[in-house]
Amino acid sequence: MKVRRIAAGLLLAASALVAGVAAAAPGASAASTASSHPGQGLIVPTDKGLIEGMNAEGTNQFLGIPYAAPPTGALRWAAPQPAAPWQGVRQATSYGGRCAQLVSGNGPRVDNEDCLYLNVYTPPGYSGQGLPVLVMIHGGGLTTGAGDQHDGSLIVTTNHIVVVSINYRLGPFGFLDLPGLGTTASTANGNFGLLDQEAALRWVQRNIGAFGGNPAKVTIAGESAGGWSDCALLASPSARGLFRGVIMESGSCASQSPATAQAASLAFAKQAGCADPATAAACVRALPEKTLLDASTSYQPEFTYGGPELPVADASAVASGNYDHVPVLMGTNHDEGRTFSSGLTGLTQAQADALITSQFGSRAPSILARYPWSSYPSPYTAAYMIGDIWTDSGFLTGIGGCPTQNLAAQFASTTRTYFYQFDDLHAPGLNNNNPGYQWGAGHAMELAYLWPSFNNGFSLYDLLTPAQLELSQQMIKYWGAFVATGRPEVPGQPTWPKYSSGQLMSLRPGDQTQTISAATFGAEHQCSFWNAG
Repeated sequence: MKVRRIAAGLLLAASALVAGVAAAAPGASAASTASSHPGQGLIVPTDKGLIEGMNAEGTNQFLGIPYAAPPTGALRWAAPQPAAPWQGVRQATSYGGRCAQLVSGNGPRVDNEDCLYLNVYTPPGYSGQGLPVLVMIHGGGLTTGAGDQHDGSLIVTTNHIVVVSINYRLGPFGFLDLPGLGTTASTANGNFGLLDQEAALRWVQRNIGAFGGNPAKVTIAGESAGGWSDCALLASPSARGLFRGVIMESGSCASQSPATAQAASLAFAKQAGCADPATAAACVRALPEKTLLDASTSYQPEFTYGGPELPVADASAVASGNYDHVPVLMGTNHDEGRTFSSGLTGLTQAQADALITSQFGSRAPSILARYPWSSYPSPYTAAYMIGDIWTDSGFLTGIGGCPTQNLAAQFASTTRTYFYQFDDLHAPGLNNNNPGYQWGAGHAMELAYLWPSFNNGFSLYDLLTPAQLELSQQMIKYWGAFVATGRPEVPGQPTWPKYSSGQLMSLRPGDQTQTISAATFGAEHQCSFWNAG
C-alpha cells in the first residue's frame, strides 16, 4: 500500500501537466422570460424547468445546467440532492462554476462549492428522440478539472450524436472519509464525487430525450481519473442500467480500503487544523472552503470501497467478473509516464537510480538493468528513463503498459472489449518547459485529437499536422461508432477486432493506423518482466 500511496502522490503532483487551462466559468445565470415555444430547438424542457441554449460551432449547446442542488452548507459532504425548480426560461449559455480546486494545468485555483452542473451538445435541427449519447467524465486526479474542458461540438457534428460533459466534487469536498462525516449510510465511505457522477447519469436518463437523445443508448467515457470513474461505475450496483457502454482512456481500476481512506482523511483534517479524530468531522464542517482547499495540497483522493455504492474494490469486481458486463473500449498511450516524468529532467543518474530504488525496492537493480541510463539521449536522460519505467510498470495507479493490457484481458474474458494503443509518438507536447523534450505519446496527449477544446494554455489541436488531423478524424469516428452500436466499426477505416482475438488497434497518424498483436504490445512494454514480478 505504501507504493500505491507514493504513486497516487506523484499523480497528484503531476496533475498540472495533464490537462488544459480554462478560466473558471461563472455560475448559471438567473431565469429569463423568453416567449419561444419549448421543443428540440434552443428552448428545451427539463424536469426542473425550461432552459434556453445557443447555437455555436455547428451545434446546439446547453451549458451550466444544474443536475443537483449546490452541495453547500448542510449539503457539504452529503449525497447530491435534487436541484430546485425554476420559473420561466433559464439561460443555459455559459458554463456553471467549476468545483473547488487548486491551481494546476487544468486551470487556475477555484474557490467554489456550487458546481454540480453539466453541459449538453446536440445536432441542430434534429426532432427525434433516438440519438446515442456520450457522457464524458473529466480527468485530473479527482482533484482538478471540469466539464468545460470537453466541448463536444466536433464529436457531435462528425457522428450525429448527443454529448454531455459534467462537473463532480473534487479533492476533500468529493472524497473525504472521516468517522461521522457522512450524513447517511450511503455516504459513510466518502464517495461524494462518485455519487455526483451517478446523479448526473440519472439526470441524463430523465431528461436527455428532450434533447434528442435516447436514454437507452448512453455510453460513458473518461480519461485518467475519468477512467478510474469508469471502472468504479462499472462495479457500482447503484449505477446499473445508467449506461450501456464504457470508453476508458488511460485509466485503471483504482480504489482504496476504508482504513486507508480514513487515515488519509485524518491527515488532511490535521493539516486543516482539526487534529482530534474524535471531533475532526465537526471541526472540518465548520471551516470555510478556502481553509479546506489550502490544506489539500498533499491530499490525494481515491474511490473507497466497502459501502453500498462500491461494495468491493473495483479491481476485484472486474477480476471476479462481478461488474456490469457492457461493451468496453479501452486503451493506453504509448508513453504515459513521460508526461509525469517531464518535471524530472534535471536529475543526475545517481538521483534517478535512487528514486527508482525508493519506489521499487529490491527489484530496482534488475529494473535499472532493463532500462539502462546509456540507452536514453541527453539532456533529459532521467526523465526518459523514469518515464519508460513508470509507463511499462503502470507505477502510477496502474495507468499504462502492462497493467492496462492485463486489465483489458480481464475485461475481454467476460465482456466484449476493444483495446487500443495511442501511438502518435510526435503528438504536440503539453508545454515547452524543456525545449526539445521527447514527449512521445504521453499521458493525456490523445485528448486534443478528440476534444479540440482541450489545451494547456495554448491550443494543442491547432498544432496538429494534416496526418495528425487524419488520425483525429479516425478516432472521433471510431468513438462515435462505438457509442452508436457498441462496436468501433467504421466503413473505410481499418477493422478493429475484439481483444479476445489477441489483436488491438495501434492508432497512428496518416493512414498508418493498424492492428498489432497482444504479443507485440507486451514486447514493447517488457511485460514478461513486469508480470513476473
